[in-house]
Amino acid sequence: MYSNSRQIQLFWEKDVMIILIQNGKLCTMHGKAFFGDIRIKHGKIAEIGVGLEHKKHEKVIDASGLWVLPGFIDPHTHLGVGEQGIGFEGNDVNEYSSPITPHLRGIDAYNPEDTAVLESIQAGVTSVAIGPGSANVLGGLFSMIKLRHDSVDTALIKEGVGMKSALGENPKRVGRDSSRMPMTRMGTAAKLREALFLATEYLEKNERYEADPENNEQASFDMKWESLIPVLKKELPLKVHVHRADDILTAIRIAKEFDLKFSLDHCSDGHLITDYIAESGATAIVGPTLGFRTKMETRNKTFETPGILNDAGVRVAITTDHPVVPLRELRICAAYAARYGMGQEEALKAITIYPAEIVGLNDRIGSLESGKDADIVLWSGNPLEVFSEAKLVLIDGKVMFDALSDS
Repeated sequence: MYSNSRQIQLFWEKDVMIILIQNGKLCTMHGKAFFGDIRIKHGKIAEIGVGLEHKKHEKVIDASGLWVLPGFIDPHTHLGVGEQGIGFEGNDVNEYSSPITPHLRGIDAYNPEDTAVLESIQAGVTSVAIGPGSANVLGGLFSMIKLRHDSVDTALIKEGVGMKSALGENPKRVGRDSSRMPMTRMGTAAKLREALFLATEYLEKNERYEADPENNEQASFDMKWESLIPVLKKELPLKVHVHRADDILTAIRIAKEFDLKFSLDHCSDGHLITDYIAESGATAIVGPTLGFRTKMETRNKTFETPGILNDAGVRVAITTDHPVVPLRELRICAAYAARYGMGQEEALKAITIYPAEIVGLNDRIGSLESGKDADIVLWSGNPLEVFSEAKLVLIDGKVMFDALSDS
């Protein structure tokens, strides 16, 4: 049974500065698994090896018979932005008032008291990207958080891992319901191009002014276009909601026109146009594949997609798109991907090191390595098997969930 979110505070108080995890089966996400030990100091992995000596004032955790993995990562969620079990009052996923809202930030809607936060910790998830939904052609900023703090400001790992954009059914349906453009795929692509052109013009005007202020005018401040400057400079990827093959190709085409970094999020038809995606250099965040096909553009979704794209050299992560599929089921989504061609090792990487690479945080999270954040989960067995349970969850070396002491 899941505890209520107030118990998180109790977990935070178990803050042991030096911990030695001994005798676990270490799945580091680099090389083969082995039986060994991990030393944690001040929230970081200090040492990994075999037969590490127990030091004075060091708390020892016996991981005999347990699997030890890095915490799981989902690079595309609306956790805490669309709160479970609340309804309108807790639903801040989409700003329907305009199709172009790049100046929004998902962190401004995040509520750490969402009951799904603790449920996800207890399922071994330690870091997620949160951001706006897909009602808008440009929806706003996705950022990475850890599931550990009582405020989004202290949970934040990296502000800005993607600028949300959306093609396909969602923005055109919202446009139809609002009696405004876009109502078609043509209109959606046109609105995206228009915004990128205007932002480019805004940027170039300010660059001319900075280079020669006496002979050039500064552009009037526009928060929307300011928000797109990191996208134009390739400092921030365009995070494009796409399901159908034609929408994927439109995303690739526009990204090429403006020379943008980008990820293809959902990518349901990715297995149908694998060569185009591989050639584009895009990353793919695949899902939510578990569950019902809710609309026409998801009719081809299959758990074979992650493995097919991965085999073609595309960097692939798996997403639940929480709350579409509950975040606590991330490992089950990976298990199905493993079953349908991706294999267990690559499927585990698709919820650990690969999403860390996609969001540019693989120097801190996603694998068990010296110097990285001590986001570590002890499992009763292979986490891709349904009967396995998370027994201990550490985030930054702090115990966030402990079922070992109850055993």
